[in-house]
Amino acid sequence: MKVLLTGGAGFIGRHVHAQLVADGHDVTVFDSLRPDVHDEPPVMENLIVADMRDADAVAAALRGVDVVIHLAAKVGLGVDLDDIDDYVSSNSLGTAVLLRQLGRAKIDHFVYASSMVVYGEGRYDCAQHGVVAPGPRRIPDLEDGNFEPPCPYCGEFLQPGLVGEDTRLDPRNAYAASKLTGEHLAAAWARETGGRVAALRFHNVYGPGMPRNTPYAGVAALFRSSLERGEAPQVFEDGRQRRDFVHVQDIASAVALAAQADHPQFAAYNVGSGTVHTIADLATELSRAYDGPAPVITGRYRLGDVRHITATSDRIKTELGWKPAYDLTDGVADLVSSAGR
Repeated sequence: MKVLLTGGAGFIGRHVHAQLVADGHDVTVFDSLRPDVHDEPPVMENLIVADMRDADAVAAALRGVDVVIHLAAKVGLGVDLDDIDDYVSSNSLGTAVLLRQLGRAKIDHFVYASSMVVYGEGRYDCAQHGVVAPGPRRIPDLEDGNFEPPCPYCGEFLQPGLVGEDTRLDPRNAYAASKLTGEHLAAAWARETGGRVAALRFHNVYGPGMPRNTPYAGVAALFRSSLERGEAPQVFEDGRQRRDFVHVQDIASAVALAAQADHPQFAAYNVGSGTVHTIADLATELSRAYDGPAPVITGRYRLGDVRHITATSDRIKTELGWKPAYDLTDGVADLVSSAGR
């Protein structure tokens, strides 16, 4: 199978590339090598350096391709509102240009890297009102250390739960909105062309090759950088934020599987470890693995962060036969042993 892998020179992309090659596929990587992501150009075979918004470059890259895996994106929450147009241009417009050329090239299988951020806050249950969607968190509450979102009807505390793929989508920052726009564009492409889309909603990805010293790095990378400097990880809020941390190799295996699977015309799949942990759990596990200082719970917050977001990955396990190979302890051990690789 001939695969075009966009964003294949990035953190997740390099692992997906290795998985695809190991599976015997012919892979071409398409990557802009953004300077805010890449400190130095990677050494890769079959690498096309171009921007997703360059329609001619995209069209040329698609010749003879059987399936496209689209990982290329500007990632993270963003530094401030000044990033909003770059998210729309890089992610939404970039995806639209790619889909237009897919239609012209008569390619009918598209794997799209989405994110758990499309859900916004996760699932919550109120003892009185059942399943509810909390409103945006308020600065006065956060300043007072009241981090848990209350029921919008009675104000009582909510019980967080697991999000399924059919949950109402509620993106709460520019990155999330751009990723959801990509899902909608891909679904429209599938309806109009008869193609198939697998939208993989990645959870918090960590592992060897994580980006360093960038505002777009995930929390695991930030904690690791602190520990490598001999400093304690700085944990925001009270550290009890619920997340699903999934090893990058498990992400790679899910992507490779989706690229070959027979699935519905548009299929969204959560991709996580299936185990709920807190941000403090991750910081503690990393501190232990590095034999470093214990995490510090700071009470600080970022308004764009959600409190809890964990999802069930049962659909991809049932429909595609995927299952993760790493738990948090094994995954962190692999991360630490890979230092310098």
